[in-house]
Amino acid sequence: MAKRVGVDKWMFFTTLLLVVAGLAMVFSASAVVAQERYHSEFADVGRQAGWALAGVLAMLVLMHVDFSVYKSPKFIYTALCVTTLLLVMVFFFPDSHNTHRWIRFGGHFTFQPSEIAKPVVVLFLAWFLHTRLDAMRDWKHTLLRAAIIPVVFILLIVKQPDLGTALVLVGVTGMMLILAGMEWRYLIGGLCAMLPGLAALLFMVAWRRQRMLVFLNPDSDPQGAGFHINQSLIAVGTGGLTGRGYMEGMQKLFYLPEASTDFIFANIAEELGFMGAILIVLLFVLLGVRGLRAAFRSTDPFARLVAFGITTTILLQAFFNISVVLSLVPTKGIPLPLISSGGTSLFFTLCSIGILLNITKKAD
Repeated sequence: MAKRVGVDKWMFFTTLLLVVAGLAMVFSASAVVAQERYHSEFADVGRQAGWALAGVLAMLVLMHVDFSVYKSPKFIYTALCVTTLLLVMVFFFPDSHNTHRWIRFGGHFTFQPSEIAKPVVVLFLAWFLHTRLDAMRDWKHTLLRAAIIPVVFILLIVKQPDLGTALVLVGVTGMMLILAGMEWRYLIGGLCAMLPGLAALLFMVAWRRQRMLVFLNPDSDPQGAGFHINQSLIAVGTGGLTGRGYMEGMQKLFYLPEASTDFIFANIAEELGFMGAILIVLLFVLLGVRGLRAAFRSTDPFARLVAFGITTTILLQAFFNISVVLSLVPTKGIPLPLISSGGTSLFFTLCSIGILLNITKKAD
């Protein structure tokens, strides 16, 4: 019998704390630029707050939805069809910065389908694998069939192009298959088969190749391909132990690109210093620990796989984002979950956590 009668309060309040911290830092990072572009310093944070409110309400609803709904083939097939359609539709909308990542409605509302692809892949894999745990050595009828949907989504996202999100999906898919019982040799074989394609994407595309070279030597092109990471490291370095103070950062003033989205952690480090930055990291660690605790305490294989998949998705994104800011990995556009400006990412992350909180009610 399940022992838990309520949701995991540590996870719930950690999530809310991250959302509030995100809104505060989005305002700090975007106020000056928003005033310049939209004549209102609250333009960006206002939109983010609207998405946060919608996301929290969705999280509260999903905490109490009958979890068996997600096991329904009707739900899974509908989610797969809708997500595939959305991932294809982006190519029929005008590009932005030479990418097709957003579906646009009017001049202000945008929707990024790759964000819904993350929880849908997790739910599909959990649904497909939870009844096949004893057949994980059958590469033809289990592993190959399980990989088809994630591979289709990954290829569509790479085409946008959005290699960072695609790599997150690769990581989550691999880890969920391992948790379900896949042998490591299959994972290693899959990664080896993927390497030539990844190498081609990294080194045969001019701007990605330049990013790789700049990653190895950030000073080689400080005003070009190395501009993002150099400004990020300046922001992190000048923050010191306690930072310049909230709203007092200098790099966000038209120096640090994407200060409220991909590089918001650099603004956190500059304004709140090492202490503020490490606090954000610790909140993600706590969220991850509670999520994995729910996964490994769940007696239902489907719930275990869903909880593990959602948790690892959030942790992988946070790891990649912070690593980019600190120049530990080459630059790629991945938002910091619950923190970065970006309504679709915030909304679907909160929806995913709502499902995760639902699972914590029944974990032993």
